[in-house]
Amino acid sequence: MSLFWLYKKTMTIGEPLVRMILNKRVRAGKEDPKRLEERFGQASLPRPQGVLLWVHVASVGEAQSMLPMISLFLDQNPQAHAMVTTITRTAALLLEKRLPERAFHQYLPIDRPKWVRRFMDHWAPNIVLWAESELWPFIVAEIGKRRIPAALLNARMSPKSFRNWRYARGLSEKILSSFTIILTQTDQDRYYYDQLGARSVVTSDNIKYCASPLPYDAIELSDLQKAIGDRPVWVYASTHQGEEELALETHLALVNDYPDLLTIVVPRHPERSASIESTYQERRVSYGTKTKNRTPNHEHSLFVVDTLGDLGLFYALSPIACIGRSFSDDGGGGHNPLEAALLRCAVLHGPHVQNLQEIFDQMDAAQASIPLDHKDELAERLRALFASQMLRQEQIDRSYQFAESKTHILAKIIEELEPVFLLARLPLLKHPDHTKEEALG
Repeated sequence: MSLFWLYKKTMTIGEPLVRMILNKRVRAGKEDPKRLEERFGQASLPRPQGVLLWVHVASVGEAQSMLPMISLFLDQNPQAHAMVTTITRTAALLLEKRLPERAFHQYLPIDRPKWVRRFMDHWAPNIVLWAESELWPFIVAEIGKRRIPAALLNARMSPKSFRNWRYARGLSEKILSSFTIILTQTDQDRYYYDQLGARSVVTSDNIKYCASPLPYDAIELSDLQKAIGDRPVWVYASTHQGEEELALETHLALVNDYPDLLTIVVPRHPERSASIESTYQERRVSYGTKTKNRTPNHEHSLFVVDTLGDLGLFYALSPIACIGRSFSDDGGGGHNPLEAALLRCAVLHGPHVQNLQEIFDQMDAAQASIPLDHKDELAERLRALFASQMLRQEQIDRSYQFAESKTHILAKIIEELEPVFLLARLPLLKHPDHTKEEALG
């Protein structure tokens, strides 16, 4: 009796429990009640005619990073369409604002045989790019069963996950063999996937290097700049539990030196804003929110960005950014610092950045970011950056130059994906720079 068979049976008989959990998530605001049927494999849109690229992303970060590749594919295949799937509602809401024409979003179905087959029968994708290391066994196995050319991008695996998968090598081999190629983040990741039965594994680069600068409204930025004038400002971006309190403590540590200091807090999940406001009310601190106030006024010490998709706007406003989930109570992991660097912020971060360790290590080594070991260092480093415009500008320049130096990575990943496009009998993607060179040559 195989583990895959046991998993399949468990997911088949567990339908009432799955529906109960999803309904609970709807009540908590974590699932879209209007589109809940998509989680059962029921499409909410007709399949477009012609070639369909299916891209699955794990989070907002992966979604943002894959947008340049999706746009490139659609630009070079005028009759094709792209479907992007996610699990989280936050990523879905962001994609609604940023997907290019001929691209659309659907929720990934729950990994139950009937629902997965229903999803695959309807969409029948021609090619799959899976940018997530969390692999749903039945979905991925179904991709392989239908012989759809597929690539796993940004693959990583912790030592603990490797040890667990090693005891289920038959299951891991069945899943991983569905991918034509697997692009890992590090050599260590490549070794793990090789050992677990993957067919073709290549050490690549993190797709988060490929993200374009986050979009923002220039008029809204101008309004914000007028509202804050010459106040010193910093942004704590993509915060998680515990970091909003750190933002407040840091603000209070600096306010004697900088009485008109403005601290901007951008929670990763805007639905947490009510609890953040409650904390600030208890501490009797003057704050505003984007929903209620739109822009900070002179009385606001802190400003909570309780909207989705506005991170680029506040990176563009602030010369200094601390990256969230690097000091959080949940063990951390970090978020993409390149988003801040590309919009010319000096970048600071805490010690817990394991989800993007390679990027942070490279930035730290190039002095393109400022690593902090302890929470109390944050106020000290901010004080130094506020005190010296020269120091601040030097740090901004190093951050931006580092991020710009990685723009070639999209071309590298496109080249590594050639076997998948060949197998799908689709034209090979060409990076815009290469297209220009051919035209000139």
